[in-house]
Amino acid sequence: MLNRIFPFLNWFKSYSLDIFRADAISGLTVALVLIPQSMAYAQLAGLPPYYGLYASFLPPMIAALFGSSRQLATGPVAVVSLMTSASLEPLATAGSEGYIAYAILLALMVGIFQLSLGVLRLGIVVNFLSHPVVNGFTNAAAIIIASSQLSKIFGVYVDKAPHHYETIIRVVEGAVHYTHWPTLFMGALAFTVMYGLKRFVPKVPYVLVAVVITTLISFFGGFQHNTTAMVTEIKSSEVITNIDEFNIVTTNIENLSKERANANERLEQAKGADDQIEIINAKHDFEVLVSRIEQQKHEAEILRGNIRYYLFKRVEMENGGQAFFIKGDVPGGIEDDGRTWRIKVGNSNLETGSLKMMGGGAIVGEIPKGLPSLTVPKVDLKLVLRLFPYAAIISLLGFMEAISIAKAMAAKTGQRIDPNQELIGQGLANIFGAIGKSYPTSGSFSRSAVNLQSGAITGLSSVFTSVAVLIVLLFLTPLLYHLPQSVLAAVIMMAVIGLVNVSGFIHAWRAQRYDGVISVLTFIFTLVFAPHLDKGIMVGVTLSLMVFLYKSMRPAVSSLSRCEDEGLRNSKLNDLMQCEYVDLIRFEGTLFFANASYLEDQINDRIKNNKNLKHIIIAANGINDMDASGEEALSLIIENVRSAGVNISFSGINESVMAVMQRTHLLEKIGENNIYPTMEKAICSTHSHAHQDGKEDQCPLTTVCRLYR
Repeated sequence: MLNRIFPFLNWFKSYSLDIFRADAISGLTVALVLIPQSMAYAQLAGLPPYYGLYASFLPPMIAALFGSSRQLATGPVAVVSLMTSASLEPLATAGSEGYIAYAILLALMVGIFQLSLGVLRLGIVVNFLSHPVVNGFTNAAAIIIASSQLSKIFGVYVDKAPHHYETIIRVVEGAVHYTHWPTLFMGALAFTVMYGLKRFVPKVPYVLVAVVITTLISFFGGFQHNTTAMVTEIKSSEVITNIDEFNIVTTNIENLSKERANANERLEQAKGADDQIEIINAKHDFEVLVSRIEQQKHEAEILRGNIRYYLFKRVEMENGGQAFFIKGDVPGGIEDDGRTWRIKVGNSNLETGSLKMMGGGAIVGEIPKGLPSLTVPKVDLKLVLRLFPYAAIISLLGFMEAISIAKAMAAKTGQRIDPNQELIGQGLANIFGAIGKSYPTSGSFSRSAVNLQSGAITGLSSVFTSVAVLIVLLFLTPLLYHLPQSVLAAVIMMAVIGLVNVSGFIHAWRAQRYDGVISVLTFIFTLVFAPHLDKGIMVGVTLSLMVFLYKSMRPAVSSLSRCEDEGLRNSKLNDLMQCEYVDLIRFEGTLFFANASYLEDQINDRIKNNKNLKHIIIAANGINDMDASGEEALSLIIENVRSAGVNISFSGINESVMAVMQRTHLLEKIGENNIYPTMEKAICSTHSHAHQDGKEDQCPLTTVCRLYR
């Protein structure tokens, strides 16, 4: 019982100093990859980079202690980070306090959902996400993830559009207008270093090397170069007008948001008092305010874009002051400092006495030193209900990714993987992660591969990884201050290259054409609907269920004939002739209410189209279960066949179907003399009687008779 509750106790049955050394080295090696990668993924999730470190502290250790895989490395991953961003962006501004609180609550919900599935042993529910759906989604997600980093690579700032492809168009337009070349250089250098080391020296922690090199260049080269300016130092009345108008609009949004909160409170009070007139009035006021806020937000977006578009040149004045002229408007005879400056503008008011001016690239900046406070996230029922669909999708996607990786490694190590125990481990990792200010996490393929290749034997390696992250949080965060944001973007782009799997589409198509179509359509719709990624997945799941229902309603009903291997095969698929007097019919699937009439129609068509038919044998080997509708359909089939002057028999009926026949007395109607254990015995018993006065030279049920076309 202790081993089931605490599976990590099994690690120590034959533990030794050599195993301890191997686990320690593996854990530290994974940490060298995880630390920069986690910061990049947090940025992808719309969170400050250091939240990636928080997500790398407790989850790896907890998942290893309570999961079934000894080499699975848990933590921030690309697809789950993207799903987190897609889930929360409609609710709050990325990076805001509200957004961070929602991300932590989402991690708690994902953890509870996964833990519940594991405790109830419902790991099988992950099968609702079929492989073609996951393949299509993952390929689309890889493209979305990579393209979402282009703005950081080029040093471009744009507002996100309703659709991802529209945002990318804005980024491209912004990059054509102005690209910060040092930022692009840093990203390209990091990518080149990582790709080169991974290709030629794979044992070297390539991510860490790229981060160290670019951080040193950033520190000594003055990559970041910011200053502040008073609005009077901006030598353009047009720019000042835009700033003033922007501040008016943002103030309006803030005031309207307060009024909306009051209107919502009025509405809730009216609902509580069941005052229908007040409900109508409050709802009207609330909707009017929502409309006005959206209008003001649209105006703010236009003004923000205008302000970002301006490029400035900074000039030091003789009196020791400074002035910013629009690029190209610097008066003759005056030298600027050689940099191109931009105004940093967000969603809040611009401080006219201290405008933030950017003359360099973006860096990670200050990371809070020390551990996050361990607190249980505040639970808001309305928010929980709104986030639940996203939590369910992230739970299933994350678990499917984790269990796939765990099984792939288990094939190499010979370890037994328990999907339900893995669900418990992943669920607890997200629950404890949420307490430690983490966003949703899952198993990472790249870091698990590093863990395995570096010699990890037990899950204690992940404990060492968590300890390494703990040391970084406590003592080493100042070293990450000058890390360029474009390098984190390059880390993400490098990581998602492995997610692109074009061969997956081909494989699905070769297996079943409809699987290939589902995979491609999931891919297309995920791209089209982005950033609403849940819609792409739902399209894929719906298509998969529709195919399943269609196949269940119209299962394979085939007539069999003798083949060269002496077996009985589908006559149409193998170009075989069919017996004129005996039709051996095989039904494949459960006989239930949705397809019972289909079998009846198929047999009626055979009787109608073959006037010489004297006997029907139903090979029931493929009927694994039968409900009341199926039993009723069989009863009608027997009556119709016999009333048409044709005999009917059954072969290979399994125990569960036979039990239904006995309970409903259908067995008496069929007659025990018409039931045979195998198809061969059924043919031998019925063949001679059915072929009396027949004209067949050779019977396709006993001799191979091919169609010649």
